[in-house]
Amino acid sequence: MPLVDHLEELRQRVLRSLLAVVLAAGVCLLMVKPLVRLLEAPAGSIHFLQLAPGEFLFVSIKVAGYAGLTLALPYVLYQGLGFVLPGLTQRERRLIAPAVAGSAILFLAGLAFAWWALAPAALKFLVSYGADVVEPLWSIERYLDFVLLLMLATGLAFQLPVLQLILGILGLLHWQPMLSAWRWVVLGAALAGAVLTPSTDPITMLLLAGAITALFLIGVGLVALTDQFRPDMPASESDQPPTATN
Repeated sequence: MPLVDHLEELRQRVLRSLLAVVLAAGVCLLMVKPLVRLLEAPAGSIHFLQLAPGEFLFVSIKVAGYAGLTLALPYVLYQGLGFVLPGLTQRERRLIAPAVAGSAILFLAGLAFAWWALAPAALKFLVSYGADVVEPLWSIERYLDFVLLLMLATGLAFQLPVLQLILGILGLLHWQPMLSAWRWVVLGAALAGAVLTPSTDPITMLLLAGAITALFLIGVGLVALTDQFRPDMPASESDQPPTATN
């Protein structure tokens, strides 16, 4: 296929992906109030304020955008796979599809973990710390920025096992060196927990660092499992990428 046709296909797939995100965001905007209430749930009985005219309107658009991107993620990944897969070998095709599916599942699991565990723990600590001095009345925009950023960072952190698995299958990583470097992993997880969490409380950082460490160990187990089945012989001729034709 000529380069111009490849670029046209890429443009079409990007436009379809953007259209899917916009449509999903529009649907989410129609039911944004239940979504906001769902995001407010980790705060418990905290009362939220609109501190400026139109603040909740802009917050609604932001929440709808995040939710629309999450809903459209499977279709966006499908479009990406449709563009990439024809140029890969059979072995790479067997790798990339499960990896993308696992990545999407882990991202959603990260969002759920942040909403269910990290956000309540962080908010409980932050509220109780100054409860005898100040009454918590929070800006809805500041609060949702905190929760959305925490959920996004956690979803990205949950991609670690997929990255390890891909590098392990490609032969770039082995489970023994990874396992022997567990001390550095714990240190790196603590630093990542401090950087990725928008708050400065130790509870959230420890929870996220513990989750990253557990995900790393899961990735080590997956790499060790793939080491048992990795073929020793080079790829066969059927694994070669298809020859481009005009």
